[in-house]
Amino acid sequence: MRSRAVLALIIVVLLVSGVGIYVLVRPTGPEPGAPAAGPGETAEAYLSAWQDSDIFTMSRLVADAPADFVERHLAFSRDLDIESLTLTPGTLKRQGERAELPFQGVRGIKDLGSWAFASTLRLALRDGRWRVLWAPETLHPALKDGGRLQLKEVSAPGIELVTRSGVRFPRDSGAEDYLGGLNAAVGTTGIGYAVEAVASDGKTEELVVFPPPDAKKIKTTFSRPIQAAAARALDGVDRPAAIVAIQADTGQVLAVADRLGGEGAFRGYYPPGSTFKVITAAALLSAGLNADSPVRCPATYTPPNGQPIQNAGGDAAPGTITLAGAFAVSCNTTFVEQSILRLSAGGLVKAAELFGFNKDIKGPGVCGKIEPHGDVDDLRSDAIGQNSVVASPLCMALAAAAVQNGSWRQPSMMKRPAEPEDTVALPPGVVAGLRTMMREAVSSGTASSAGLPAGTAGKTGTAEVDGQETHAWFIGYRGKLAFAVFVKNGGSGAQAAVPIAARFLRAL
Repeated sequence: MRSRAVLALIIVVLLVSGVGIYVLVRPTGPEPGAPAAGPGETAEAYLSAWQDSDIFTMSRLVADAPADFVERHLAFSRDLDIESLTLTPGTLKRQGERAELPFQGVRGIKDLGSWAFASTLRLALRDGRWRVLWAPETLHPALKDGGRLQLKEVSAPGIELVTRSGVRFPRDSGAEDYLGGLNAAVGTTGIGYAVEAVASDGKTEELVVFPPPDAKKIKTTFSRPIQAAAARALDGVDRPAAIVAIQADTGQVLAVADRLGGEGAFRGYYPPGSTFKVITAAALLSAGLNADSPVRCPATYTPPNGQPIQNAGGDAAPGTITLAGAFAVSCNTTFVEQSILRLSAGGLVKAAELFGFNKDIKGPGVCGKIEPHGDVDDLRSDAIGQNSVVASPLCMALAAAAVQNGSWRQPSMMKRPAEPEDTVALPPGVVAGLRTMMREAVSSGTASSAGLPAGTAGKTGTAEVDGQETHAWFIGYRGKLAFAVFVKNGGSGAQAAVPIAARFLRAL
């Protein structure tokens, strides 16, 4: 009877004082004789109880819960002003009598916003039942080994950059570095707040910074649903990767999900491989070919006084095929032979410059570079996106946008007045041919087996890198949305980049 009275008193005190998001409820549990839950069921029951603030159920699922288990949770929420919690389990890993469940969480901090984190729930068999092996770092990894978290005032941008609809960017969006650069360009500051991790040795790290509560919201060109789809399409990709999405008729950046680091999606130069055949094809169309022109696609081709070139896998097309068919299957020998026959006077460089190569971008980032070829071997390799040719993922997304729209446009992340030199019109016949080729690459070519949504047009690319795994590319468009997917050292474009693009587009 006394314990019930004490429990009632505790409940009353907590409800009146409002010290956290937790509510103490009467514990529930399995009926006597019910089969023991497995590790996955136990883990999910714990996360569900945690998310529902059912602290008694949480403690009942913990092996040897510490005496201050309840107080730790209450203090954590009280000190950081947590008012909500959402938890998403990952994939359970079991080894004998132990198991681990990684999970993602989002805490809502009152009047400030969302704070994402990741942790791991560890479990073990104890007396025939699975129990949670709780430790402070279960609450947050920064609490390991005596660490602590604190909410502190910091100098922060006096503006808040938001998406074009006026809402905040999705969590873990991959666009954080780019927004930081925009904030720095605006240059105003105010008093914001940060969640800071303080290690046992006194070292500190800001985990998340919130703008001042009265920060002025400034809209960018980004689309929140497109940014979210791009970010989530990269989840689980085990190599550095990026997605850039462009609105083809304006050049506005709709999304950039960058896991390359250092703003690599906008500022990194990489060989584009066969995605550059979009530009080589533009040059060949300007030189007199069309999408239906008959061409050869031998397994190997040796230019006059030059080194031989092979198709990937040594494949060949018997007889003659169309230029569109060669583009669809990404026939290296076709594009090298035709380039040497028709572009030796510098036509490839001229075509590339229509797509922003060798030029400064007014907005963010860089585009691409190509040098005048010195001999036939230079032209041979340049024609398939190797040798002197390098480009950023932004540049190749703009190339896809130019095909969709018929004009290459300067990119922007903030709305600004258009200027005449921002737009470079492509020859109409070239545009029509490129659209045919890019549709065929998806309908029957190298990008045809990944489940891309109907209406997608594109081009795969696999770029060789000395001493390393090849880079994987896929560029394309669907409607007015143009994009580039790049996976650094990811292997084949068809196998590594196209499935990411399919996930991205299907999520829209």
